[in-house]
Amino acid sequence: MHTLMIESPEKIKKAVPLIENKVKVRISQKGRSIEIKGSELNEFLVAKIIQAIDFGFDTEDALTLVNPDVILNFINIKDHTRKKNLREVRSRIIGTEGRVKGTIQELTGSSIVINDNKIGLIAEAAHADTALQAVVSIIQGSKQSNVFSYLEKQNATLRKRDSDLGLKNPEEEN
Repeated sequence: MHTLMIESPEKIKKAVPLIENKVKVRISQKGRSIEIKGSELNEFLVAKIIQAIDFGFDTEDALTLVNPDVILNFINIKDHTRKKNLREVRSRIIGTEGRVKGTIQELTGSSIVINDNKIGLIAEAAHADTALQAVVSIIQGSKQSNVFSYLEKQNATLRKRDSDLGLKNPEEEN
């Protein structure tokens, strides 16, 4: 049995039936306390899912954490900048009408949520480091265009690696 303390019980309460259906566990909620009963692995997964939903992720995005290739990361903005005006830093990450955040999400296949001075990131393990580095670079003051170029280069490298598994016969290429 695993016990968690949460900040937004209403949001979790709405997500409980979906979570219980997708991952075979029993969840009981009393105020801000949640008890999870099931196998140890499922309890761990559900704790991560509930942590993500409580942070501000959509239930669908949080449920992708059931896949072992998907990970959840948190970045504390204060750890990566000396600026006192953290509102300005958050604004740089979001961008005009959410374009910067949206572009990072699109290029890395991740989900990003900004909650106060913390940033939550759900991404496949192959793209998680790249997305994390992109967000940290923007926090540290890098130009957004430079970060996007970096992400596009990383995507090209990953696609090249994925498409060539070394299974082709060199004679067939000619």
